[in-house]
Amino acid sequence: MTTNENAWSGTVAKKSRALFDGSNLYRRLKVRLDDGTHLDVKVDRKLWSQLQVGDRVVKAAGGQPHRG
Repeated sequence: MTTNENAWSGTVAKKSRALFDGSNLYRRLKVRLDDGTHLDVKVDRKLWSQLQVGDRVVKAAGGQPHRG
């Protein structure tokens, strides 16, 4: 998972959602960063619904991930 201070950009490699605790639905993206590494990111429902595998995602330091 990421912290809110990190800045990064990459493309969506995989989308997933699960009930890890049995009551809350978590939406996650596996993002392939520009340097080739992968990052798991928890996102809100609105962003998760907007994105497809291959879409670009950007996050500025201190901000939230958004479609880029």
